[in-house]
Amino acid sequence: MPENTLSITDNRTGKVYTVPVENGTIRAMDLRQIKSGPDDFGLMTYDPAYMNTASCRSSITYIDGEKGILRYRGYPIEVLAERCTFLEVAYLLMFGELPTEKELKQWVYDITHHTMLHETTKKFMEGFRYSAHPMSMFVSTIAALSSVYPDAKLVRDPKHRMHQIIRLIGKVPSIAAMSYRHNVGFPYVYPDNDLSYTENFMNMLWKMVEPKYVAHPAIARALDILFILHADHEQNCSTSAMRSVGSSETDPYLAVASAASALAGTLHGGANEEVLKMLDEIGTKDHVPAYIKRVKEGKLKLMGFGHRIYKNYDPRAKIIRWSAEQVFEVTGRNSKLDIALELERIALEDEYFVKRKLYPNVDFYSGIMYQAMGFRPEMFTVLFAIPRTAGWLAQWEELMNDPEQKIARPRQVYTGSGEREFVPIDKRVPVPIPADYPTR
Repeated sequence: MPENTLSITDNRTGKVYTVPVENGTIRAMDLRQIKSGPDDFGLMTYDPAYMNTASCRSSITYIDGEKGILRYRGYPIEVLAERCTFLEVAYLLMFGELPTEKELKQWVYDITHHTMLHETTKKFMEGFRYSAHPMSMFVSTIAALSSVYPDAKLVRDPKHRMHQIIRLIGKVPSIAAMSYRHNVGFPYVYPDNDLSYTENFMNMLWKMVEPKYVAHPAIARALDILFILHADHEQNCSTSAMRSVGSSETDPYLAVASAASALAGTLHGGANEEVLKMLDEIGTKDHVPAYIKRVKEGKLKLMGFGHRIYKNYDPRAKIIRWSAEQVFEVTGRNSKLDIALELERIALEDEYFVKRKLYPNVDFYSGIMYQAMGFRPEMFTVLFAIPRTAGWLAQWEELMNDPEQKIARPRQVYTGSGEREFVPIDKRVPVPIPADYPTR
C-alpha cells in the first residue's frame, strides 16, 4: 500500500477505504465514496468556522502559530518590516518576488497615478450623515466604484484584472482619507503625487491651509511598517470572504467591499479599537490587578490577547511594540502604554494566561500607536483595510489563476423537520416567544 495514504474503516459496513494524503490533507470529496447504503449521500466533514479545513492552495503567506512565524512569500515579516516599503511588499504579495529598482519605480508610478477619485465620488461621500462611521463609508464607496469602472467585470482578462488591482491599491487611501475628512467636517484634499504612499495618505488626512504638507519622517515610516504588518494574514475571515465572493466572478470592487465588511467586525479588524476602550476602562496601571481578577472570574474579556492561529507571541506585536517607541519619541509617551505593558507583564507570567497561551496579538499595541500618531479610534479599522487590500487582491489574483477553484458553496448538515403537512391559519398554534426576545 502506498505510504502517503490513509485507510478508513467504516464500522457501519465493515468496508475499508484508502484515500491519498497530499500536503498533510485528504480531499473532502474522497470521503463521498464512504456510504452506509445505496441511498446514502456519502460522508461529509462537519467543521464549524473552518477550524480544520483548507479551502485553497496558496503560496502567498505562511504562518506557524505555534512558533510565532509569519512570512510573506517566504520572507520573514521582521525582515520586510525593517528593510522594505509597503509598496515593495505589495509588489511581493502580488507577483511573488521583490521588485528590482526599475520594477519598483514603475509600480510606484502606476499606483501613485491612480490615487485620484472621480469627482462624482465626492458627491456620493457627501450623502453620508456627518456622524457616519468611516468604515461604513469606506465599504460603501469601494462598492460604488463597481459602477464607475464597468470593465472591472472582465475578471477572466489578466490585463483588466491588473488594471483594477492598481486602481484599488491606489484609491483606497484616498477613500479612507475622504471618510475621515467627512467625519470631521473638513474639505477633501486631493492626492499629491510627489509624496510617498503613506505620506500622501497623511497629506489627504491632515493637510489644512499650508501650501505643501510635510509629514514627519518617523511617523510616515511607522505607518509604512504598520501597513506592511497588516498586508496579508493567510485565510482569515476577510480574506476568506474575498475568495468566496470572488469565486462567483463578481468584480474586485464588490469583492473587496465584502472583505472590508468582514474586517469591520470587532472580532476581526475592529479589535484594536476595543483594546483602547479596555485601557480607558482600566484607567491607570494601579487598576490592572483588579481588572485581571475580573477577567479570570469570567466577568470581562482581555482584548488584544490570544489569536485563533498564534499560540505564541504574535510576531507582528513585537514589531509594533518596537515601532511604538520610535513614535513616542516624536509624539510623547502615551499614558496607555504603561497600562498595556503591565497587562502584558502579568499575562506573560500568570499561569492562567500562560496555560491558555494568551499572548499579545497585533491589535494590542497597534491601537495605542495609531492614537499617538493622531488617528481617531473609529479610523483604526479603515487603517487596517488600506494595506489589507493588497493582500486581498493578491489572494483574488491567485484564486482567478487556480484551475481547481469553483464558486464557493459549502455543504450543510440539515437538522430541521422532515416533510410536513400545511396547517391552515385558523388551526396554527402560537409559538412561545423567549423572554429575552425583543418585542414585536
